Amino acid sequence: MQLTQSHIDYWQKNLRLTAILLAIWFVVTYVMAWFAIPLAEIKIFGWPLSFYMAAQGLRVVYVAIIGYYALAMRKNDLEHGVHEGEED
Repeated sequence: MQLTQSHIDYWQKNLRLTAILLAIWFVVTYVMAWFAIPLAEIKIFGWPLSFYMAAQGLRVVYVAIIGYYALAMRKNDLEHGVHEGEED
């Protein structure tokens, strides 16, 4: 199967989006852990920021990453004509 320019553009956008979201995931997961002690000095609702991020904040970021990926890929699918299912 020969790839058209539309296929190539689709995969380039897909790979770029995946790389960006993976970088965000890496930063919030590992950089936050690396700086846990300095972040413990910052308080949110009386709790250290590092504890808050471990307990709740990272989960919110992960769900936001998943939601953004789903919306961005849906838009990309529609732009390149590879959307499956009913269109709204």
